[in-house]
Amino acid sequence: MSVSDDFFDRIARRILTAHASSLPDLRGITVLLPNFHVAQPLARALMRGAQRPALLLPQMVTLNDWAQNIVPDALVVSDSQRSALLYQQLRDKKWFENADLWSMTQELLALFDELTYSLADLPGNAEEFAAAVQKAYQARQNSTLQLEARLVFELWHAMQSGAELDAARVYQSRLAGLAGQAAQPLYVLRTSDWNALEQRFLDEYAERAAVVVFDLREMDTQWGGLLRATSNGLREQSIPALGDRLHFFAATSLEQEARAAAMQVRLWLQAGKRDIAIVAQDRVVARRMRALLERAEILVADETGWTFATLSVSTVLDRWLSALQSDFYHQDLLDLLKSPFIFADMAAGERKSAVYQLEQLLRKQGVVAGLEKFSALAESELVLHQPLARLRQAAALLEQNKKKTLAEWLDALRESLQVLGIDKGLQQDDAGLQLLGALQHWQQELAADAGRYRFAEWRRWLAQQLDTETFRDSSIDSPVRFTHLAATRWRAFDAVLLLGCDADHLPGVSDGGRWFNDAVRAALNLPTRATHAARQRDDLLALLALNDSVLVTWQKDRNGEAGLLSPYLEMLRDLHELTYGDDLTESGLHAWLAAEDAHSVELPAATQPAPAAAADLVPPSVSISGYNSLVACPYQFHARHILRLNELDEVQEVIEKRDYGERVHKILQRFHGRYPLASEHPDDELQTALRQISEDVFADLLQQDFEARAWLARWFKSLFAYIEWQKQNEAQGWRHAESESAFDWDLEVVRLRGRIDRLDVNGEAKRVLDYKTQSEQVLRNKLREPGEDVQLACYAYAHEAADAAFVSIENGKVKLVEPKHDVPLLAQLNAERLVNVMGAIRGGAGLVANGIDAVCGYCEMRGVCRKGEWL
Repeated sequence: MSVSDDFFDRIARRILTAHASSLPDLRGITVLLPNFHVAQPLARALMRGAQRPALLLPQMVTLNDWAQNIVPDALVVSDSQRSALLYQQLRDKKWFENADLWSMTQELLALFDELTYSLADLPGNAEEFAAAVQKAYQARQNSTLQLEARLVFELWHAMQSGAELDAARVYQSRLAGLAGQAAQPLYVLRTSDWNALEQRFLDEYAERAAVVVFDLREMDTQWGGLLRATSNGLREQSIPALGDRLHFFAATSLEQEARAAAMQVRLWLQAGKRDIAIVAQDRVVARRMRALLERAEILVADETGWTFATLSVSTVLDRWLSALQSDFYHQDLLDLLKSPFIFADMAAGERKSAVYQLEQLLRKQGVVAGLEKFSALAESELVLHQPLARLRQAAALLEQNKKKTLAEWLDALRESLQVLGIDKGLQQDDAGLQLLGALQHWQQELAADAGRYRFAEWRRWLAQQLDTETFRDSSIDSPVRFTHLAATRWRAFDAVLLLGCDADHLPGVSDGGRWFNDAVRAALNLPTRATHAARQRDDLLALLALNDSVLVTWQKDRNGEAGLLSPYLEMLRDLHELTYGDDLTESGLHAWLAAEDAHSVELPAATQPAPAAAADLVPPSVSISGYNSLVACPYQFHARHILRLNELDEVQEVIEKRDYGERVHKILQRFHGRYPLASEHPDDELQTALRQISEDVFADLLQQDFEARAWLARWFKSLFAYIEWQKQNEAQGWRHAESESAFDWDLEVVRLRGRIDRLDVNGEAKRVLDYKTQSEQVLRNKLREPGEDVQLACYAYAHEAADAAFVSIENGKVKLVEPKHDVPLLAQLNAERLVNVMGAIRGGAGLVANGIDAVCGYCEMRGVCRKGEWL
């Protein structure tokens, strides 16, 4: 016989003895249960105690379900209607202009319900309720209340003036009706104190019929007396050693706690346990544990459920509204289009292809936001026409510049979901179906609400609604279940796992929120944090008293800081250690986790890679930047230009140094195209022309980003110096010949391609120049080692130039930076090296990852070569 059977047998004997004359018919009594899970063990106990072939069982019901038998005599206002009405009042009063009014509304409504429950009487109708509210109001009017407490009290009084019933008033009215009809004996099972309203119902019921309360704290004085200020040691409480019933596992990380918990569940299942409860105090650990169990093909039923705000079906709504509100900011749009729920009426391959093409287009063109801009870019991409058209149609339904009622916003949202095919995707998911049902239900509830809201207000309301609505997956039937502490009242399991029992989560005390704290609640005579904590303590002790196989897990280290065990469990563990010399530490799981680690596949340690490329994969041509990559690190060249693992270009949102350099190149190309010989024109004309050309080239950037003005000012600082340098250059006999001229040279086994910034001539002599918006010293460092930077040498080779130089344009100075080595020889050697290396690569030579730290620090392929993990 289990520990819990003894308690149920004692209850059964009490009921059977009191109603022996009515046997075998017990239908004339009612048993109030904390949950319906308790009905089965109690029924079995009654059958055992009666020892009869047949027994007509009593009515076994929870108080909430029993109250549903009483029909309210007035209209019932939904919580969504109350919330909208109160929000409008707070918004109109402008008492809290910078506050989150929707959040405050939820907190206030919860306090209003508790104030309703706290009435001294159980009003049975609207007149009695109004009288009770007025009586409470008059009694408190002269008392000294804190400002926030008085605000709550005044608003509550005003909100109860209508004839409609809210949920709290309906429950109160129903309980009054049950108490007024009391005729049958009533038996009650509980483990902790009831709230004031439910206790008042019992008191009024007891005035008309017999009420017997089976309080586990009184039935089991051993456990019931623990963890209180006056509690003694375990031996004084006659509690035997708990080493075979209760253990503690202190984890060093979230991952270890989840792994240990999952391992324990697997061990329990292997031992034949078929009713395992996971009481999850920490939902983050619970998520990870669930994933580990599912990896082991163990499904978990969930009695607690998850709020819609945490589910993917709500994520697609958030992505859609975020994209709309941000004028289709590219990242929001791509996140939306990658959801599996959007365009569910399209073939999966067609949808993925459209998303891929749009992403490539946006990254290539660098458009940050704007649906019309995206549509203009996609004119030649037929596969994108329909999705973008549907987005425009859906966006038109949700007019952000207008104020609408909540019902109108919800109607527009549902229409937009239909246009985007999201509703079809949601209909294929259980949670999605419930979400669509909730949207429709809220729309019907709020049809009469005339308040008008901006788009941002409605969106905040919707987010809050999704955070309060819960989804429970009823399709999973499993011996393992998630539940919460209050749901374990009077329940016995084969095994119990108390997950995440650190001091931050147990007691997990609910309170009035950040606005209305314990001080406000105390002033209003409402339950405080201590009240909720005491209830959790009693529920925890009841769970431990009824179950003989319990494991407690917690994290003793959290993010590098010491974590504390729940004070209740810490006290229990300390009492056990003082009494029996055993701190109840679970040690076997560490061995199981070590064994699991030993069976895991160990990847070989990373070594310095030197892959060889198949000849047909080696590119036939190499750009100057590709050649530089090959010299800097052969493996980088392999990853970038042979495997083509280049990262996708990011859509550029701010102007970078690279953009500045490109604009300077364009400015100087136009300038020299208009003034091939600057020395023939006066300085003021050249400055005016160069300034005008600069503003024209920067025009689009100036419209896009205000920071472009800073970059333009930076160029203007060097404008006069450039004209002066150009005239000095011409005085030495050099003449501008070409700008931005491309070349493509055949070098036997490879073609070398690129584009030179500028070619100057001096009679028969040629000189290639490369503009750089870098300091003179940085450029000299580039040229310090011959062959390290191949740019100038390759340009000289391509144009058969005897001279080559960088033109440093930086900080109001223009300097010519020339290599110290013989340029023609350097050019020839670089060409020969490229031919030899590419020939070796085609022949199967390894491309070693040998870049220096200065190169690796900026290399996007470092995660591929895994430098830092090599032996």
